[in-house]
Amino acid sequence: MTAKTPTPAASLLTPDNHALVLIDHEGQMAFATNSIPMMQLRAHVAILAGGSKIFNVPTIVTTVAEETFSGPVFPEIEEVYPQASHNYIDRTTMNTWEDQNAYDAIQATGKKRIVLAGLWTSVCIAMPALSAIGEGFEVYVVTDACGDITAEAHNMAVQRMVQAGAIPITSVQYVLELQRDWARSETYDPVNELIKRSGGSYGLGVHYAKHMLHKEH
Repeated sequence: MTAKTPTPAASLLTPDNHALVLIDHEGQMAFATNSIPMMQLRAHVAILAGGSKIFNVPTIVTTVAEETFSGPVFPEIEEVYPQASHNYIDRTTMNTWEDQNAYDAIQATGKKRIVLAGLWTSVCIAMPALSAIGEGFEVYVVTDACGDITAEAHNMAVQRMVQAGAIPITSVQYVLELQRDWARSETYDPVNELIKRSGGSYGLGVHYAKHMLHKEH
C-alpha cells in the first residue's frame, strides 16, 4: 500500500497566498474602544504587523481622516511600516472598500484572499469584509486585533461576518500559521523575538525555552 503524502489544508494561510489590510488603528478610534483592554490590542497589533513584515506579506495600511479627526496610527504599526516609506492610504469613507485608492491598492496585490484587522469591528471591518466577500474574495478577520465601543458591538460584528463567510483568526495564530514548521530557520529567530516581545505569557514561555537552551550549550 502506497503511503499518502500529508497535505496541509488549502484554507491555511501562507506568506504568499494573501494580503493584509490594517484599517484605522489610530488614537482617536482607540479612545472609544472598550471591547478589549488597549494594551492587549496594541500587543496583538504588534504581533500582526511584525509577523506580516517577517514573512513579506503584501500589507496595506489605511487611515480615516488622519489629519482632522483620528490621528496617527499606533506606534506598533509605525515602527514596522513607517509612513514615510509605506504610503498610508487616508480615506473619508468608513468603508475601505468604497475608497478608490484603497480598493486599487488591494486589487494591485493580485491576492483573492485578504486578512483584515482594525477599528472599529462593526463599522470599518464589517463593511469591507462584507463587500470583499460580495466580490468573491476569501476574507479572514484577526478578531483580537480588532475592537469596538462595546463587547456586544464587536461580537455581533464578528458573528455577522462569519455568517457571511469570513474566517475568524487571532494574531498569534496568524503568525504561527505562516511559520508552520520550526525547521524554517530563516524566520525562526525573528518569529521568536516577536513573540517574546509582544506575546504575553506565551512570550515568557518562549523566553524561558531559549534561556534553557543556551544554558545547555
